[in-house]
Amino acid sequence: MWQPSGNQSILVATRLILGVAMSITDKQMNSKPTHDHQWFSETAIMKHGSLIGRITPSGERLFYFRYVSSTKKRVTYPIGAYSRQGTNGTLTLLDARQKALELAMLHKSGITDIAEHFQQQEDHRKAQYDAEMARLAKEKAEAEAEILRLHQRMTVRELFEEWMRLEVSRRKDGGAEVRRMFEKDVLPLLGERVVEDIRKGDVMQVVDALAERGVKRMSKLIFSMIRQMFNFAVERDYIEANPTAAINKSKVFGADNQRDRILSADEINMLAQRLPQANLLHTTQAALWIALGTCCRIGEILGTEWKEIDLHKREWTIPAEKSKNAKPHVIYLSDFVLKQFEVIYSINGQTAWCFPNRDQTAAVCSKTVTKQVTDRQKRDEEKVMSGRSKSFDALQLSGGYWTPHDLRRTGASVMTMLGVLPDVADRCMNHLEQNKIKRVYLRYDYAKEMKEAWDKLGEYLQSIVGSAESTPL
Repeated sequence: MWQPSGNQSILVATRLILGVAMSITDKQMNSKPTHDHQWFSETAIMKHGSLIGRITPSGERLFYFRYVSSTKKRVTYPIGAYSRQGTNGTLTLLDARQKALELAMLHKSGITDIAEHFQQQEDHRKAQYDAEMARLAKEKAEAEAEILRLHQRMTVRELFEEWMRLEVSRRKDGGAEVRRMFEKDVLPLLGERVVEDIRKGDVMQVVDALAERGVKRMSKLIFSMIRQMFNFAVERDYIEANPTAAINKSKVFGADNQRDRILSADEINMLAQRLPQANLLHTTQAALWIALGTCCRIGEILGTEWKEIDLHKREWTIPAEKSKNAKPHVIYLSDFVLKQFEVIYSINGQTAWCFPNRDQTAAVCSKTVTKQVTDRQKRDEEKVMSGRSKSFDALQLSGGYWTPHDLRRTGASVMTMLGVLPDVADRCMNHLEQNKIKRVYLRYDYAKEMKEAWDKLGEYLQSIVGSAESTPL
């Protein structure tokens, strides 16, 4: 005979006090399914509801609470599924009786529309949750607006310190020279000014003060540093536009032919013939061809690690921390450029860096190749510095002096000559979009067009140098 114990005794006692007879059993709830629904019932509290058990033809075993609503309608309210053990969210028979008793007591207290009562509670809970989420969203928006406002009220000195910390400090000297120049010539004039209030006239005040001292080269260098700092501010949306963007550098400092240097097709062919006689490492020659074939900066090339290159996928990723605009840049390797990296790998593939230093503890100095190219364009052997290459004129070209950076510019110019859209060529060079609206809303990455552009450039270069003695390695 079944003997109640623990909570069961309490429940049985309560039901006996209320005059309730038990009729549903575990044996019934475990009956085999039939073609029809099987229903079992027992009173929870007389006139205030019953516990209902049900076995469906598919074998589901379910519990309901049946009661009469305020409109005298009989309502069957689901309360859960049955199992003997009560696992996985199911109810034992004892659990179901307890739940039915609680609902019957609620009905007896005067809440006769039970389903509506719980729906109102759920609606109220959801409304409270939605209100809380709306409050948090509002607070977040207000906090972000305040941060933006504070950034917009950032002083030039504060911007300078943030630029130094996040970008300039990564330079070889830790940014010491940049700090010296700004502390002496920029911050005394602009340091306490609000960044968003700076106009081109304010920048020209710094340039003019340097011009009066007769330090033209220094004024040009400091102007470039100021432009870089404000580009940093634009990238982080501290300001909408760079105040130096409207300053025509050539008008202020005079024409700079060297920076406009573009190698002709004949010069590229001549370069291919002269490189093997220039007493340069094969890896250095390859770096120059990569600069021409990818439009990348020579410093970015020399700092590359093998983990950033996937020769199988033909992709080279310059991470944000190595990129001039602090954004990652993915370069597709054309056949022309892939050959250069394969040669470099055959020489330096056992190291972590594509262009390691002598100790193989880090990448080679970013200025190394530029110095080597400069040393091989002297007009007079007597001007060759002690300890430098004796191939003093090996890389002289018909168009005059050139630098590795000119190869980057030449590659981009060739792209546009071949029909590549200027916007695509700019993206291949990883230039920052100066227009804020385009930068924020136009998110298409142009990956397909960039790949085609690099392929076109590679095919063009191969067609020029293919017949030269130094056909790329």
